[in-house]
This record gives sequence, C-alpha cells and structure tokens, in this order.
Amino acid sequence: MAETRRNARQNHLTLAQQIINIALERAMKAGDHLPEKLFSDICGVSRTPVRAAFRLLEENNILTRREEEGYFLAVSESDDLAQAAQALEGLEQSLADRILSDRAERRIGDVQSVSALARKYNASRHSVLFALKILSQDGVATQLPGRAWAFQPMLDSPKAMDESLAFRLILEPQAILAPGFTVDSKKAGLLRGQMQDILTIKEGRITAAGFMRIDTDFHCFIAECSANRFARGTLLAHHRLRRATQKDAAVPDFRLRQSLEEHLHILDSLEQNQFDVAADLMVLHLRRSRIRRPEAANRGIPPLIRRPRA
Repeated sequence: MAETRRNARQNHLTLAQQIINIALERAMKAGDHLPEKLFSDICGVSRTPVRAAFRLLEENNILTRREEEGYFLAVSESDDLAQAAQALEGLEQSLADRILSDRAERRIGDVQSVSALARKYNASRHSVLFALKILSQDGVATQLPGRAWAFQPMLDSPKAMDESLAFRLILEPQAILAPGFTVDSKKAGLLRGQMQDILTIKEGRITAAGFMRIDTDFHCFIAECSANRFARGTLLAHHRLRRATQKDAAVPDFRLRQSLEEHLHILDSLEQNQFDVAADLMVLHLRRSRIRRPEAANRGIPPLIRRPRA
C-alpha cells in the first residue's frame, strides 16, 4: 500500500483522470459534491494528492471549489465529462511539447525554475510540473535540489550527435558483452518484421521519422536485454533523449537501408547467442553511423556485410 501511495503522488494527472473515471462510473452530475475522504479511500491515496488532483481539475473547469464546502462537479453531462477527460489527457503533453520546441530553438536556457516556466507559458505550477515530469521520463529534463530543473543537451547539432555516437560506441557493445545478456525472442521477431517491412518500401520513400522510430526501438531493445542495470538504465535514458530531441536528418536512402541491414545482422548474431560477434557488429554499425556526414553522405560507401538474398 505504501508503494501504491508513493506512485500515486508522483503523478497527480493520472489521479485526476482516475477521479473523472470514478465520476463517470457513478453517473455524477453538475453540482454533485466530491468528498476528499471518499476519493482518498477509493483511489488508495492520502488526501494531499487528492487535493492536488482536485486543483488540477478546477484549473481546467471540470470542478469548482466553494469556500468551506469543498469541490463540486462543474460539468453537466457524461459526454461533457468524457470530453473533459480527453482534453485533460493531452494537456500536459501539449505543454511538454511547447517546452521541448522552445528548448530546441534555444528560447529556454539550461536551468529553469517552475515559476519562470509558469510565467512564460501563462500556466499553473501544477501544469508545468506535470509537463516537466513527462520530459523527465524522456530524459530531457532533470530535477535539481530545490525547485529548479536542468535540461539535458539537445541532439540538434552535428557535434552533439557525434558525441552521442561516441558515447554509445563505448557503452552499447559492452551492454551486449555484460554477463547475463538475454534476448527476448518475441520482441526480436517483432523488430525483425518491422525492419523487413520498411526495407520493402520503394527507394526514396523511407521517412526520417519512420527510420528514427525503428532505430531507437532497436537500440532500446539492446539496452533492455542487458543484465547490467546501470548500462541498461543509462542507455534507455539516452535513447529516449534521442527520440525526443534529435531532429530529422537528411540521410541518404542507401544509408537508411544499410543501417537496417546492420540491425538485422546484429539480431541474427544475438539470436544465435554469438554475443561477441554481435558486439563487434555493433561497433561497426556505430562507426559507420559516425561518418554519416553531409560532405560524405553521397560517396556511396558500400556495406561491410551483405545479407544473403532469399
């Protein structure tokens, strides 16, 4: 129960959505009272996070507060309540996207306070905190002692991406070689199918966004299979940062396909428990990605390894 309460306190937005669902299940109508103790008992949390969730719902015109009486439902129909829940679901993600966009455009500095962000976006402190928690899950922001938050370096420049690849070149092969590496065959099969599907797309039709998604999925899979908890956690955070902040790059079609082929070869070795070979292939893959520069992109570098044709 203590663990449940700690988890609930971490995300008042989730609790607010839970409160809306309870109101829907009970067919509550506008003007109905929402007793703190009742919702505290139903949700299995103390009254403090319930109050925070109520305040969030009040800020979004779903509840109203009467002095000395508490909180009351402000919407009249179940359809309205369902629509309010959908709007609430996207609220903090939308603010997180705005913060991320401004960060990418250098309109936000490396360290920011919640108050400063609340003023900048004309939003409540609660909304800003929820948005920052979303960004922290993607490895974009980290809470500092006190009330400040630090933003991680953005992968939005050739130098930053080169440093990212250098970092991964050190850690990813070692994550494979760490004792206890275990391949999730089901996930490996799903990844293989997705990559093979992309390879059937006509030349020039593979999008950078589509490739980025499958690329980060593949490298997250490698991290998840590692038995070294520190390597796994560090790599997963870094790949979430890549997914969230790395801008679409103008990468030639041949290199996108080549990279997918390299992924497939690494999967082949992993599924055959040839971890030394897989680690070597990862080194070659990341080195090849490091030389993917605009001035070298069209030189037609041949693949190191070719997969046999069926």
